[in-house]
Amino acid sequence: MRYSIKNRLFFRQLPILCLLILLFMETEVIAQQDAQYTQYMYNTVSVNPAYTGSRGHLSIAALHRSQWAGVDGAPITQTLNVHSPIGYRGVGLGLSIVNDKIGPTSETYFDGDFSYTIHTSREGRLSFGLKASAHLLDIRFSELNQDNTNPGGPDPTLQHDIDNKFSPNIGAGVYYRTDKFYAGLSVPRFLQTTHFDGASLSTAQEQMNFYLITGYVFDMNANVKFKPTLLTKAVIGAPLQVDVSANFMFNDKFILGAGYRWDAAVSAMAAFHLNNKMLVGIAYDRETTKLGRAIFNQGSFEIIVRYDFFSRVSNLKSPRFF
Repeated sequence: MRYSIKNRLFFRQLPILCLLILLFMETEVIAQQDAQYTQYMYNTVSVNPAYTGSRGHLSIAALHRSQWAGVDGAPITQTLNVHSPIGYRGVGLGLSIVNDKIGPTSETYFDGDFSYTIHTSREGRLSFGLKASAHLLDIRFSELNQDNTNPGGPDPTLQHDIDNKFSPNIGAGVYYRTDKFYAGLSVPRFLQTTHFDGASLSTAQEQMNFYLITGYVFDMNANVKFKPTLLTKAVIGAPLQVDVSANFMFNDKFILGAGYRWDAAVSAMAAFHLNNKMLVGIAYDRETTKLGRAIFNQGSFEIIVRYDFFSRVSNLKSPRFF
């Protein structure tokens, strides 16, 4: 009876989630800029600061992603994050480092994350998060093959490399969770920084990325759990990104799943709990676009390692599925 009641509560929330998705779809979009993750369900703090400290203990995770392996200058992303609740006042603190390389461009973010959590019910928790970022931009124009046939001459801004150009940023998010359900909305970076003079032939501007993330855990039986998840990302200048995935956890140890990125890629995922503290996950993406059919594109690979520092007296009975 308890299981059926929880299911009804979940389906009552579906109209709200669908409405939020439709609101995102009405946004005019023009360019995707934040790093992309297939295993976003294990790397939530990178996109939503309100997740900080939600695991209930000190947690550290490292992720590496090689996108479009075999393509020269393809994106390579590495993230490292550590976060933890502080005391018993609902406060969480964290630090994230994200490095994203595309061709001659390298961007590094140093993020400080803060969250404050309130109890909304016996199982419900609502968290509010803030993110403060230091952004370093490095561009090696000397590695580009530039067009010197332009009557006006080459763009003068492309004649000098950019070394660790600094720009600050701020972000925010909200995250709600129970034992089985979670949902979050976030904008990791609010400030739309312009990196070049408006009179230049070349411009680059950071755009706001809007994230909606949600998931639910179904207990299929004593040994199998099923978790469908959704991540929606909207950014001015790019098509709406929608990632859906389905993961099964067997005996609280092994996780196997698949995902689909709307009009972009299909994914296969696997993860294993070496023990209650350590998780290792891998993912493989295959593009469904023309790029994916190119013989030089070997797909995208991702690996994540997460370690939770909790004591033996912790009341954690089994590994968290989110």
